[in-house]
Amino acid sequence: MADQIKTRLYVDSPLAEGQSVGLDHERAHFLRHVLRLDRGDPVAVFNGRDGEWRAMIDGFGKGWCSLTVATRRREQDTTPDLWLLFAPLKKGRIDFVAEKATEMGVSRLWPVFTRRTDPNRVNIDRLRANAVEAAEQCERLSVPEVGEALPLDRALAGWPAGRALYLCAEAGSARPIADVLRDAPPGPAALLVGPEGGFDQSELDELVKLPFVVPVGLGPRILRADTAVVAALACWQSLAGDWTAGGSDRRPPFRAPTP
Repeated sequence: MADQIKTRLYVDSPLAEGQSVGLDHERAHFLRHVLRLDRGDPVAVFNGRDGEWRAMIDGFGKGWCSLTVATRRREQDTTPDLWLLFAPLKKGRIDFVAEKATEMGVSRLWPVFTRRTDPNRVNIDRLRANAVEAAEQCERLSVPEVGEALPLDRALAGWPAGRALYLCAEAGSARPIADVLRDAPPGPAALLVGPEGGFDQSELDELVKLPFVVPVGLGPRILRADTAVVAALACWQSLAGDWTAGGSDRRPPFRAPTP
């Protein structure tokens, strides 16, 4: 039994013993009318800075709920310094990307417009809301930053020194992603996944000339853009990320096997 806590909530407030936290109407409604919680019931809260805490519901009012922070459940951990740059997708597929990339541990979600990108606008608030919900569900202790949607060339102008950008290239010369990552030095990284129609050839030609871009291949089949995101992230985490911590069991302690 996971401490009898039925839900985790991301909050912006500082977290410390005795701290009071107020929730908005949407969160209050969720706790009271969806989960049927009441005063005195515990919830877990995290803010991406202070770890995860057990909090108690103080009470409900019209459109609000208050909590009191009690005890720390987990210390804050570190998230791999991995960005995901991706071309926006239609309808629910961009929601899928935000959700799965958050579950896979990215530190930054960054939508970029390529020459063949179909949607020309991105709802950043919705993207962030999906990331918050995924972080709550997957028990990570942070929420990825969501970057401003920009044309790809603007996003790459002033690229930070020392951060490799692994270009998931469906055409042209590229080594298999696993071979590249096995040889890659540790450090900040980013993955770039193109639109459903793929990168324009002239775009690929320009990208591979940049000194920080490393083209990688994702196998012999053409993957949908959202599938490519998950495949590339799984490769990076398993070969260079937090799935490789010396074989130790890094699952949340209440999910690990009982000794």
